[in-house]
Amino acid sequence: MLLKFCFLLAFVPSFIQSLDPTLNDDVLGLIFFKAGLEDPEGKLTSWNEDDESPCSWVGVKCDPRTNRVIQLTLDGLSLSGHIGRGLSRLQSLQVLSLSKNNLTGTINPDLSHFGTLHVMDFGENNLSGSVPDELFKQCGTLRVVSFANNNLNGQLPDSLSYCPNLVSVNFSSNQLSGRLPAGIWYLRSLQSLDLSDNLLEGDVVDGIANLYDLRALNLGKNRFSGPLPDDIGGCSLLKVVDFSENSLSGSLPDSLQRLNSCASLYLHGNSFTGEVPEWIGKLGNLENLDLSENFFSGRIPFSLGNLHLLKELNVSMNQFTGGLPESLTNCVNLLAIDISQNNLTGNLPLWIFKMGLQRLSLSGNRLGGRMDYASFSSINQGLEVLDLSSNVLSGEIPSNIGVLSSLRLLNMSRNHLIGSIPASVGALKATQILDLSNNWLHGSIPSEIGGAISLKELRLEKNYLSGKIPVQIENCSSLTSLDGSDHFIFFLIPTVLNAVLYPREYGLSSVSMILSHNNLSGSIPAAIANLSNLQYVDLSFNNLTGSLPKELTNLSRLVSFNISHNHFLGELPVGGFFNTISATSVSGNPSLCGSVVNHSCPSNHPKPIVLNPNSSDSSHGGSSQNHRRKIVLSISALIAIGAAAFIAIGVVAVTVLNIHVRSSMSRAAAALMLSGEEDYSCSPTKDPNYGKLVMFSGDAEFAAGANGLLNKDCELGRGGFGVVYQTTLGDGRSVAIKKLTVSGLIKSQEDFEREMKKLGKIRHHNLVTLEGYYWTPSLQLLIYEFIAGGTLEDGRVEECVDGRLGGNFPPDEAIPVIKLGLICASQVPSNRPDMEEVVNILELIQCPLEGQQEELE
Repeated sequence: MLLKFCFLLAFVPSFIQSLDPTLNDDVLGLIFFKAGLEDPEGKLTSWNEDDESPCSWVGVKCDPRTNRVIQLTLDGLSLSGHIGRGLSRLQSLQVLSLSKNNLTGTINPDLSHFGTLHVMDFGENNLSGSVPDELFKQCGTLRVVSFANNNLNGQLPDSLSYCPNLVSVNFSSNQLSGRLPAGIWYLRSLQSLDLSDNLLEGDVVDGIANLYDLRALNLGKNRFSGPLPDDIGGCSLLKVVDFSENSLSGSLPDSLQRLNSCASLYLHGNSFTGEVPEWIGKLGNLENLDLSENFFSGRIPFSLGNLHLLKELNVSMNQFTGGLPESLTNCVNLLAIDISQNNLTGNLPLWIFKMGLQRLSLSGNRLGGRMDYASFSSINQGLEVLDLSSNVLSGEIPSNIGVLSSLRLLNMSRNHLIGSIPASVGALKATQILDLSNNWLHGSIPSEIGGAISLKELRLEKNYLSGKIPVQIENCSSLTSLDGSDHFIFFLIPTVLNAVLYPREYGLSSVSMILSHNNLSGSIPAAIANLSNLQYVDLSFNNLTGSLPKELTNLSRLVSFNISHNHFLGELPVGGFFNTISATSVSGNPSLCGSVVNHSCPSNHPKPIVLNPNSSDSSHGGSSQNHRRKIVLSISALIAIGAAAFIAIGVVAVTVLNIHVRSSMSRAAAALMLSGEEDYSCSPTKDPNYGKLVMFSGDAEFAAGANGLLNKDCELGRGGFGVVYQTTLGDGRSVAIKKLTVSGLIKSQEDFEREMKKLGKIRHHNLVTLEGYYWTPSLQLLIYEFIAGGTLEDGRVEECVDGRLGGNFPPDEAIPVIKLGLICASQVPSNRPDMEEVVNILELIQCPLEGQQEELE
C-alpha cells in the first residue's frame, strides 16, 4: 500500500497537468488520502475518483456556496493506515475528525498548513512519536484539538501557547512527559484542559487564574508534585477539578472556597495533609467530593451537611478520627458514602441506615455497637452496597437482613458478630458478594442460602460454623469460585458498585466462596459439581469427611482446589484439574490416597474366608462349644443362602453370555472357545474383543478341545485367588489352569503381561513353573505346570519347615501354621488377617477346642 501511494505521488505533477481544469482539487486530495488507508469494512466505497465533486461522499461535507470540502468526519469506521499528505489539498477544511480508528504512524506536520481549521480530532487511534512543534505555529483559527488515547511521547510543544483561540485541549492517555508548557496558562479562551494519564511531572505553577473561562481541569494520573496552585480559586467558572493520583502535598489552599460553581472535586491519591477546613461546606454546588487516599487528619467537617447537592462522598484511607457528623442527614441527595480505612470510633450511627443511600462503606475503622440493634425494617430498600467490615461490631446479624432486596454486596467480616447466619439471607436475590468471615458465628450454614441465586462470592471462613455444606448451594449457579482464605478484596466507592456489576473490567472475573477454618462436617455435596463456573475452592481446616465426589472432575474452569486439613478418605478424583493439583492443597488428610499424596490406594477386595486351621469333624463338646457352634451354623446358613442366590444369578448371566459369545464365534472361525461355566474367545488379531493366549513353550493346542477348559469336571480346587482346573496340552503335558478372581489388582493388559513374563522366567525347585497365560479384560488365566501328589496334608511337611528347628516341632501343628503363613503373605493387604486374628488362630492351633466346626475369623 505504501509503495502504491509513493507511486501515485511520483506522478502527481504530470497527472495534474492532464486533468480537466475544472476538476476539484478536493477530489484529488481525498483520493490520495484514501490510497494510504485500509478500509476493511468498505465504508469509503462511495469515494470515486471519477466524480467531479466529493460532496456526496461518506463523511464529507461541503460549503454549499463554493462546493469546497469544509468538514471531513470519519469517526469509528475501523480505518487503518497513516495520515497522508493528500489532506493538505483541502484548503477550506474547518473540521477534521478521524477519531476511534486504527491510524498509525506519526503526526504529519503538514496538518499545520490548514489556515481555516477549527477542529482537529485524532483521538483513540494508535499514533506514536512526539507532537511536532510546527503543528501549532499556524493555528490562529484552531479551537479544538484532541490526540487522546494514542501512544504519543515526548513533551508537549511550547507552540501550543501560540493558539489563542483554543477552547478545548485533550492529550489524555498518552505517554507524554516533562513539565507543563510555560505559556499554557495564557490560553485565555481555554474552557477544557485534559492532560490526564500521562507522565507529566514538576510543580503545577501559579498563573492558572489567567484561565478565567476554564470550566474543566483534569491533570490526574501524572507525576505532579508540590502544592496546589494558590490562585486556583481565580477560575471561578470551574465545574470539574481533578488532580487525583499525583504526588501533590501540603494543605488545601484557601482560594478553593471561591470555586462556587464546582460540582466535582477529585483530589484522591495524593499526599495532602492537615485538616479538611470547614469552608468546604461553602462549595454549595458540589455533587462529587473525593479526598480519599491522602493523609488528612482531624474530624470529618460538620459543614459537609451544608452540601445539599452532594451525591457521592469519599474520604476513605485517611487518618480521620472521631465519629460521623450527623449533619450528613441534611445531604438529601447523597447516594454513596465511603469513609473506610480511617480511625473513626464510637458506635455505629443507626441514623445512617435511614438515609436514601445506595452504597455505604464504613470498613476498616473502630466503630462498635451491637448489630442486632440496627433493625433493617426502616432501612432504605435501594441499598446496593453495605460494607461494615473490619470494625468491632458485636451482637447478632439482624434476622430481617433479607429485606435488603437490592443489595449487591454485603460485607460484615472481621468483627465480633455472634449467633447464627439468619435464614433470611436466602432472600438476598440480587446479592453477588456475601462476606461474613472472621467473626464468631456458629450454627450451620442455612439451607436457604440456595435462594441467593446471584451469589458469585461467599466468604464464611474463620468462624465456628458446624454441620454440613447444604446441597442447596447448587442453586447459586453464578458462583465462580470457592476461594482460599488468604484472598481479600477491598472496594472503594464509587468504583465498588461497578466492580460488582462489571467484575471483568475491575479484575473480579472470578469471585470467592470461602468455608475454610470452621467446624463443618459431613461430605462434600456432589451437587457442587453443578457449579460449572467454579474456579477457586477452599474448604480447608474443617472436619469434612467421606470421599471426594468423582463429579468434581467436571469443573473444567478450576484454578485452585484446597481441601487440606480435613478427614477425607479414599482416592482423589482423576481427570481435569485434579491431574495437576498441588500436594499442599490436599495435605492433612491421612486417609486420602493417590499419586499426589504419595500414598497408593489399596485395592478394594472382599477379605477371603480364613478357616480355622484346627477345624475338626468331631461333634462332641460342652455347652460353650455348642453355643459357638450355633453362631457358626447361623453364619454358615446365611452364607449358604447368599451363595445360592449368587449362583442362581450367575447361571442366568452365564447362559446369556454363552448365547452372546457363541453367536459372536460363529462370525470368527479363528477364535478359541473356552466353554464350561463361561465362554471366552481368543484371536491372534489385535482386536480388543478377542483374548490373547501366550505359551512360553510347547503347543498352545488343548488335547481335550475347547470344551475341556474351565469345565467343572476338571476342577481341582478353589483358593483365595480363584478356581484351578486341570487339562492336557496337545503335546501330552498336563497343566493346571487358574482362573483369577482378583482382576481388580490388574490395572491394564500391559501391566499383566509384563508381570507374567517375569514370572515365566522364574525357575525354582519349590515353585511351580508358569507355562503361559490368557488375557481378556474380563478374564485372566494362569497356565501352570501340573504337579501330582495330593494336597499339602499328603506331602512331606518337614520339607516346608525351617531345617534349623531340627525336627523339634509338633507335626500336627505344622500344616495349620503353614496355612496361616500363606494367608498372612497375601499380596492383597486387605486379605491379610490383623494381629488379633493371628493370635487367636495360633492359640487355637496350640490348644484346639473339641468338636470345633469350621468358623470365620
